[in-house]
Amino acid sequence: MPSHPEPSLEAGLSAIKQGDFQSAIATLEAVAGTGNSNTLLQAQIGLVVVYAKSGNIPKAIALCETLTQSQNPQVLQWANRTLEQLTLPQQSSESTTDVTSSVPIELDKRNWGDEGATSSSSPPRVSREKAKPLTIHWRQARRAQSWQPLQKLNLIPFRLLIAGTFIALFWVMRELLVLVMRFINDILSKLPYLQRIQLFSANPTLFLLLLLLILIGFSPWLLDRILIIFYGHRKLERDTLNRYSKEAVRVLQGCCQQRGWELPKLGVLPLAAPLALTYGNLPRTARIVVSQGLLEQLADDEIATIYASQLGHIVHWDFVVMSLLLLVTIPIYKAYQYFSQWGDTTTARIWRPIVGIMASLTYGVWCLLTGTSIWLSQLRLYYSDRFAVEITGNPNGLVRALLKIAIGIADDIQKQEHTSWQLESLNILAPVSHQQSICLGSIAPHTTFESFFMWDYLNPYRCWFVINNTHPLFGDRLQRLVSIARRWHLETQLNLESQQPLRVKPQSFLFQIAPFLGIPIGAVFAVLIWLIWQTAYALKFLNLKWIYDDWSFVTGCVLIGFSIGTLFRINSFFPDIKLTTAQTDDRLPNLLSNPAVLPSDSIAVRFVGKLLGRRGVSNCSSQDFILQSNTALVKLHHIWWIGQQVNLQDLIGRQITVTGWLRRGATPWIDIQTLQTQSGTTIYSPHPIWSTVLAVAAEAWGAYILLRG
Repeated sequence: MPSHPEPSLEAGLSAIKQGDFQSAIATLEAVAGTGNSNTLLQAQIGLVVVYAKSGNIPKAIALCETLTQSQNPQVLQWANRTLEQLTLPQQSSESTTDVTSSVPIELDKRNWGDEGATSSSSPPRVSREKAKPLTIHWRQARRAQSWQPLQKLNLIPFRLLIAGTFIALFWVMRELLVLVMRFINDILSKLPYLQRIQLFSANPTLFLLLLLLILIGFSPWLLDRILIIFYGHRKLERDTLNRYSKEAVRVLQGCCQQRGWELPKLGVLPLAAPLALTYGNLPRTARIVVSQGLLEQLADDEIATIYASQLGHIVHWDFVVMSLLLLVTIPIYKAYQYFSQWGDTTTARIWRPIVGIMASLTYGVWCLLTGTSIWLSQLRLYYSDRFAVEITGNPNGLVRALLKIAIGIADDIQKQEHTSWQLESLNILAPVSHQQSICLGSIAPHTTFESFFMWDYLNPYRCWFVINNTHPLFGDRLQRLVSIARRWHLETQLNLESQQPLRVKPQSFLFQIAPFLGIPIGAVFAVLIWLIWQTAYALKFLNLKWIYDDWSFVTGCVLIGFSIGTLFRINSFFPDIKLTTAQTDDRLPNLLSNPAVLPSDSIAVRFVGKLLGRRGVSNCSSQDFILQSNTALVKLHHIWWIGQQVNLQDLIGRQITVTGWLRRGATPWIDIQTLQTQSGTTIYSPHPIWSTVLAVAAEAWGAYILLRG
């Protein structure tokens, strides 16, 4: 938790006057949750103003409607007058005049008096509106008419990362291939009348290297066929694109003419979710493919910025390795999908668990191969964003485009009630991750983007939580675009102010990394043990050198260190949940706006909503469970428990109550403790028990290695 002073009403009102809307919202929301009736009213009035000024008109209206029920005549008069201004028809998108400029800001501290029966010790629930469709009001910040070129980048480290990604992909594929060949030969050697395959005993390095180079050479045409067969890809005519975005056509033509390139081949996928990807091996063989949803959900200038960002991948040459990765991973993902469908349709009981294991293993291989490009897939988006705004002069348009893509993906997941296989399989090349879109895209009508993104660019430990993410932190990415807009003296689409990172208690981070910190500590302890044993043997004090003459005992020490770290973290990670104090889903926007929390700051929650997710074998690893509450979509982490009679998949589509621990990381999620239906059926997800089992198993294994010698 942050170590700065307790929030005060004066600090919140001062932050509004200074234009620091993020701090104002965080401070006033905290005051509104703890203040007395007088302070509560003033904090709520301040929140109406700051919500409106930061662009979250629906939330300002919702809170203002609550204030119109006040028994205090001064509050009632202010709320009615302000509500009238907030509900005026929106101005033209060409105008830069903020609709909130006419909102009265009478925030001088005064004695409002008691509200009577309507006042209470806790603020009313205001995050849900009354029978009104929730909409997002976009601040149409303008683009630059003329701008200075950005500082030229040193691309050598980026080129080295591209080469390193290819090497990592090659090495992982080689190790997997060797593992499979050895496994097959071991099986054959133990069966009667069969012999080992000599070819499988050979070194596959040269063969695999040649195969990958051949795949790179044919990747444009192979991916064309794959996208046509499995994704419904079709050619996008230039005239058709011109109807959606004339600027996109101009950007493509201008950029290609300047570099002497042929215009990339254009394609479209019949998907409602907004997607865009670029593949090929040379600029003249490059393809840019977008989804129908992207063309329909984005404005003219926003589509142009996305096409410009795709050109950036061609300019920086990262699209070559990413095309190879897509070409390798899609067939593996399709194999996982095939095994899943086979497991769902087979009637033989003996085959279902076997096929389920095959599907899980295939999905694991897909994740492993995709993971080889994580660093490149993150960094390349910063470079492509920068290139896009440099050739369009429209950082605000790109900000809107990325946000609308996230909203469109979340909307698609809600409509389909699960994450589609198209979204997941193409995620590595998408401009926005489907994982980060789940909560962001659905919570947008209930809070400000500025509040949600505070964690992404203010938390000092944020970079540690994207190590396993395919995309960079959304807020950090947008903050860089906003800084370019400020450099060009533009009004910004979002108020993401550059600030010093917040101070977070070090123990929160230590609890978070305790299991992983135990690994190097265990290794250091192993070296100390080795030195002591060697010294004792040299002094003829203790003759144990023959037992620990090899270095296998290091593995034992590392396992013990990991075990101790895991046990050290369990109580902090899974504290007792008291239902009387557990947070409800209408508090979710406030919970996620705190930039100083870490996943180890476990927030006890009790959310009500609808369970979404895949059905059947395709979700046997519980990778796609999502709670759809009245406020947002939230990812759920579930662990199966021995002897449980009810399968969580049986509850998909039903109203449920989830009790667990909300964790704020690069993508928010809930570790489930219990999940209960309206009929009383309860499913347990024993995260603490499995963590303890893992720790004890690692401890026992490590001790066995040490004692065995």
